[in-house]
Amino acid sequence: MAKIGFIGLGNMGGGMAANLVKAGHEVHAFDLAEAALAHAEQAGCLRVKSAREASADVDAVVTMLPAGSHVRQVYADCIIGAAPSSAILIDCSTVDVASAKTVGAAAAEQGYAMVDAPVSGGIAAANGGTLTFMVGGPDDAFAQAQPILAAMGKAVIHAGGTGAGQAAKIANNMLLGATMVATCEAFLLAKKLGLDLQTFYDISSKASGQSWSMTSYCPVPGVGPETPADRDYQGGFATALMLKDLKLAMGAAHDANASVPMGAAAEALYQAFANGGNGALDFSAIIRLLDSDGSQ
Repeated sequence: MAKIGFIGLGNMGGGMAANLVKAGHEVHAFDLAEAALAHAEQAGCLRVKSAREASADVDAVVTMLPAGSHVRQVYADCIIGAAPSSAILIDCSTVDVASAKTVGAAAAEQGYAMVDAPVSGGIAAANGGTLTFMVGGPDDAFAQAQPILAAMGKAVIHAGGTGAGQAAKIANNMLLGATMVATCEAFLLAKKLGLDLQTFYDISSKASGQSWSMTSYCPVPGVGPETPADRDYQGGFATALMLKDLKLAMGAAHDANASVPMGAAAEALYQAFANGGNGALDFSAIIRLLDSDGSQ
């Protein structure tokens, strides 16, 4: 089994690192937060004192960081040059495509194999080892990263060259954000038209309006499988994170001269919802913004 440095042990990274331990890997873990380090240690990770120490004498380095600026800094200051040149570098953060390409090029210049491998699935999937990884990078780097990613997920898909993983994640989450808004609108319209919401779910989940936002992540409490809606929209995928991804999508669309009116509308709605102090609520709580009579 591999010796793996893991940097970034937050809500997602903590569960991912724990699953690498469960798969038999030796995980050298680092985070700036003491609570995250303590949790990783309890899960069987070996605590180290810095990101540079996590990168030293390992077979792979996995990072899960908040933003492109953090990825650029950590790779420049703590990983490239500190990790063995034979180590595979795997960035699972969700960042802008330009940052992924910049860091990937810097790593390649120093002889490293590297992939950008953002994830889909949220905290529950991170803890359960059922994430989907969208991977960008050269074929040989993907082959080297694949068994490590497979220990943390149910699907590992090669999206293309460097930056393609981020492109896939950004496009996917723009679709998710817009679809959730439309799903919320449909439930609220059904209610105002006098339909029982469970009945509407039973119909639409088997009809042409079916979507993941409805059947796997229903925004209405007590309807469909258990979701954050049944926990007063606590946990899950925070509105602030959805807004971050939508902003990345809008930036990418601008750079690519792509028309994304539905994505732009979703971004505006999530921005308004976050501005109201709801950034920590699950993104499906956007139904509260859309519900004019406030009954949700």
